[in-house]
Amino acid sequence: MSYLPAFIAPSRFTDPALALAQAQLIYDNSIAHLRTAMQRYVAGEDLPGHVRACYPFVRVQTDTVARQNSDSAARLSYGFVAGPGRFETTLTRPDLYAKYYLEQFTLLLDNHAVDLEVGTSNQPIPVHFSFADNEHIEGNLSPERRQLMRDVFDLPDLTAMDDGIANGTFVPHRGEAQPLSLFTAPRVDYSLQRLRHYTGTAPEHFQNFVLFTNYQFYIDEFMRLGHEAMAYPASEYVAFVEPGNVITRRAGSPALAGDEHVKVPPRLPQMPAYHLVRSDGSGISMVNIGVGPANAKTITDHIAVLRPHAWIMLGHCAGLRNTQQLGDYVLAHGYVREDHVLDEELPLWVPIPALAEIQVALESAVSEVTQLKGPELKSIMRTGTVASTDNRNWELLPDNGPQRRFSQSRAVALDMESATIAANGFRFRVPYGTLLCVSDKPLHGEIKLPGMANHFYRERVDQHLRIGMRALELLREQGVNQLHSRKLRSFAEVAFQ
Repeated sequence: MSYLPAFIAPSRFTDPALALAQAQLIYDNSIAHLRTAMQRYVAGEDLPGHVRACYPFVRVQTDTVARQNSDSAARLSYGFVAGPGRFETTLTRPDLYAKYYLEQFTLLLDNHAVDLEVGTSNQPIPVHFSFADNEHIEGNLSPERRQLMRDVFDLPDLTAMDDGIANGTFVPHRGEAQPLSLFTAPRVDYSLQRLRHYTGTAPEHFQNFVLFTNYQFYIDEFMRLGHEAMAYPASEYVAFVEPGNVITRRAGSPALAGDEHVKVPPRLPQMPAYHLVRSDGSGISMVNIGVGPANAKTITDHIAVLRPHAWIMLGHCAGLRNTQQLGDYVLAHGYVREDHVLDEELPLWVPIPALAEIQVALESAVSEVTQLKGPELKSIMRTGTVASTDNRNWELLPDNGPQRRFSQSRAVALDMESATIAANGFRFRVPYGTLLCVSDKPLHGEIKLPGMANHFYRERVDQHLRIGMRALELLREQGVNQLHSRKLRSFAEVAFQ
C-alpha cells in the first residue's frame, strides 16, 4: 500500500501564470509530504505504507501543424511542438525555473491556442531530491534504518534519467505522449544535486551566460574583477558568489534572506564555480573545469539543465602552426574530436558547426579589448579548426599518428576540452563558442619554461578574460532571441528551449 499526499486532479489553463501556480502547488504538496514522512521515519515511526509523491506534469495536445503566431514562430527556434499529437513533460523546482517555465508556457499558448493541462504525474520524486539545501536529516539514521529506506521511500531511478531525448534516440511507446522538454524532472533534479557537489555553489546562483576555463589563473582574475565590481555602487552586477555560497553584495546593498547559509569550504570542490550576478539572471558564471574532456563533459551535462543562453570556453592551447606566436588567440570555427567521451551520445560523423552570433561576438570583443582592427587584428588572432584530445602526451607517441591527423584536418590549435564543450552544447542545444590562447608550440620546439610561462600569464590572462566577458555582454545586449540558432534544433524538436 502506498502512503500518498492528497491528490490534485489535472486542470486546464489558458493563463500561463495560473498554470505555473498549479504546478507549484502540486510540487509543494509533494515535497511537504516527503519531508514530513522522512522526519517521522528518522524519529523511528512506522509509516502506514510505501511513501510516494509525484512530480507535476504539463501537457499540450494539438491536432494541426499550423501555428497561430506565425511571426513569433519565425523568429524563435523553440516554443512550438513539431506537429499534431500529445506532448508532455514532468516539472521540478517551479521556484527555481519560474521565469523559464512561464516563457515556455506562454509560447505554447501563443503558438497553438490550446489549453495547457497541469496535473500530478505518475513519476515518483526520489526522497533524496526532497531535502532542502541545508537539510541533512538522513545523517541521523542508524545503519539499519538507512538500509530499510529502499523499502519505504522511492530512491533515484537511473532509468528515468537518461539523455535519450537530447540524443535523439528516444522513441515513445505506443500511446505514450511525446516529450515537451529535453530533460525529465528526475534528470533535472539529479543534475542540480551534482552541480552543488562539483561546483560548491547552489544552482540558484548560476547565471545565463557561462565561461569555462582550464586554468586557475583565469579564476583568480575573475575573482579580482568580481570584487572590484562589488565595490562600485553603480555596478550592473548586484552580487558576487564564490564556492560555499559565499556572497558579496554590491556596495550599499543590504544582505538578503539566505545570505547567512554560508560555509567556506575547507578545500575547493572539483570544479569550483564563481558567479557575477545580475538581478535578472543574465550575469556571468565561470567554472574552472580543470584538465581533460571527462571533466568538460561532466560539468556541461549538468549545467545544461539550467538552460543557459550561451557558454564559451576560454583556455590555453598548443599552437600547431609555425607562424603563431605565444599569446596569439585562436577562434574555433570547427572541431576535431579525439576526446572519446561523447562518441556514444554524439557520433563522430555529426558535424559541430560554428554559430555566427557567437563568432561575431568573440571577434568583436577581441577587437574592442585589444583596440586592433583589420590586418592588425589578424596578426594576433587566427580563425581555424581546434582539435581536442584525451591524450595529454599525444606528441610522445612513436608513430606520429595524431600529428599526421591534425595536419590533415588543417587544425591550428590543440587542447583537451574545447571540442567536448562545443559538442555538448550542440547536443543540448546550448549556443557555444571557443576562444583559446596559444601557450606553447610543441611541434616547433617552443615548450613552456617557468619564466616564460609566468610572463605569458601576466600578459595575457587579464586581457583574455576581459574578451570573454565582453563577448557575453555583447550577446546579452543583442537579445537572447537572436542567439538560439535553428542549427541546434532537430527535425522533430521538443518545444521547450
